[in-house]
Parts: sequence; C-alpha cells; structure tokens
Amino acid sequence: MKRRQFMGGAATAAAAGAVAASSFPAPAISQGLLKWRMQTTWPKNFPGLGTGANKLAEFIGAASGGKLTVEVFGGGEIVPAFETMDAVSNGTLEMGHGAPYYWVGKLPATQFLASMPFGLNAQEQNAWMQFGGGQELADKIYKNLGCKFFVSGNTGVQAGGWFNKEINSLEDYKGLKMRIPGLGGAVVKAAGGNVVNLPGGEIPPALQSGAIDATEWVGPYNDLAFGLYKSAKFYYYPGWHEPATLLDNFINLNAWEQLSDDLKAVVAAANGYVNTFVMSEFVAKNNGALNTLVSEHGVILKKFPDEVLNALGTLSGQVMGDMAAADALSREVMDSIVAFRKQAIAYAKVSEQAFYNARGLPFKWIE
Repeated sequence: MKRRQFMGGAATAAAAGAVAASSFPAPAISQGLLKWRMQTTWPKNFPGLGTGANKLAEFIGAASGGKLTVEVFGGGEIVPAFETMDAVSNGTLEMGHGAPYYWVGKLPATQFLASMPFGLNAQEQNAWMQFGGGQELADKIYKNLGCKFFVSGNTGVQAGGWFNKEINSLEDYKGLKMRIPGLGGAVVKAAGGNVVNLPGGEIPPALQSGAIDATEWVGPYNDLAFGLYKSAKFYYYPGWHEPATLLDNFINLNAWEQLSDDLKAVVAAANGYVNTFVMSEFVAKNNGALNTLVSEHGVILKKFPDEVLNALGTLSGQVMGDMAAADALSREVMDSIVAFRKQAIAYAKVSEQAFYNARGLPFKWIE
C-alpha cells in the first residue's frame, strides 16, 4: 500500500512538472534567458538621461517576459564614460546609451547625427530618422563601429549655456574655455574659444574650480539637478548649437544578430517608447526648473543678441561645410539633413512657427 502511495505521488509530481514546463514560453526554454549589461555615458539615475536608460531596460525586461533582461550601469562604473562605445564594440558590454557626438573620434559623421547647429528640431529630427533616410544612414555609420543603432531619446532645444561674462559679440568667445561637444563645439573653436569635452559628471567641479569658464549641458531640468547655477550667473538661450539632441542606444552587432525576431521587435519597441518618454519628460520638467533657477537662485536669463546668432549661423555653415568636404560619410548625412531642413522650414512657416506667433499675440485668454 505504501509503495502504491509513493508511486502515485511521484506520478502526480511528474505531471505537475510537465504542465509547468509546457506552460513556460518555448523560446525561453530553447534559447535560454539572456542577461545583458548596458553602461550609459550619464551619471547613474541622472534625471531625464539616466532615468531614460533605466526605462529602456525596464521595458525590455517586462515586454520580453524576462527572456531578455538588461542591467544598467552609470558612466564610469565599468569603463570610463567615453569608452562605452569601445566596450560595446568589443563585446565587453552588450549595450550602451549616450549621444552620437561622443564617438566623433571614431567616425566624424556621428556628430552630424546627434544635432546640427541651426538644424532640425526634435519633431523634424524624428521625422527625418523615420521617413527621410536617417535610420538607414545611422545604421550604415554604426555598422562601422560594430553596433546596431537606435534613437533612444531627445532633449529638444537645449539651453545656450552658462557663462560668467556676457556674450555681446562673437569676439567674446575668443579665449573662452568652454565645455561644448559636437558640431557646436567645432563652431565655438572656430570663433576662437578653447573647447573641451567632458562627460556630465565632470562638468560641475570643472566649472566650480575655474578649469572651464563656461559650459552647456542640456537645459533647465538637468542643469538645475547639476547645480550649475552655483558656479555661473548668466544663462543664455536659445541653444543654437543643439536644437534637438538625439540620444543613442547602441548594441553590439553580434549580440543583436543573435537575438530572435521577437526579441529584436521588443528592443525596437522599447527604444520607440523611450524616445517619446524622454522628450516628454524634458518638456514637462524644463518649465518649472527654469522658474526655480530664475526666481529662487537668482540666475540671469539672457538671449543671445541677434548679431551673435547671425554670426554663429554663418560660421556654422562654414565649419560644417569644411568638415563634410573632408569626409564622404559626413557629407552624405549633412546633405540629407539639409535637404529635409529646407522643406521643414517652409512648412513650419504655416504650421508650428505660425501658431507660436499667433499664441504670442496679446489677446485675453483663459485666466
């Protein structure tokens, strides 16, 4: 009797195990659960940028049902922030999160993907990426880096930067030690500035110590979080240098190609979600942050004079033209964006720009 009871219990346990196995996703059993590591170029959990990377990892894990999970590390936790691309390219990490202009030392064309001075706004840039050939060009560029490319956030129009002196003419840039990356940095250098590129976490101490005289970072939300108002009093706008800075999620090409089609779709959808999420967070949080900077911390908000913007615009065209002439891939990207920008400007005159002008009229509205 005891033997029959034991055998019956074993059969029941075996049946339960079979039911559990059959209900578990078949792909997870056949290919195993994947655990990836992603390092960002941002400080760990930094508002907007670091939290956007966190959202990316959370979405992938949840949407894949745990078949692919991503552990997030801040800049410098595994390798130095600006070595993240190297670590992903060589397979030390599966994923990275940053901004394309950080990889200009490897391929000059990356900085044209990030943002062009006086170029496209965020809405136009997303449209160019999806419908203007931008994604195809980005994939071409990042393939040379051994990576798969995804748009993974956008800052929108950035602030013009923090200065300890007023900028009244282009001459005021001469000798200025400024942290400013990408094509905007190349323009400031052409104007006579001493340009340095620092990862985010190194900016506040550099500004505080006087190692740099001025800096740009992102906008009110991020700049407030960094406490940049403690070391500079003039806050300039608009961000002519970065009207819409694209953030990149880059994946080791071998790791990407080994993913199943369903997991590739999850990663693509995750980046699409995060691209919208990050931009929305900046739009929502910049409003209050700017008010805090001005009303609570006494920041002096100033607009670049039109004379300065006009001079910077002319200089930008010269600098980018020279860069494109020296690099065929940069030329290909720049020409594509310039053509798209021309049509975008024409339409904006009767859409967004016209609406902003109308909204600014002194009529009495809801109080």
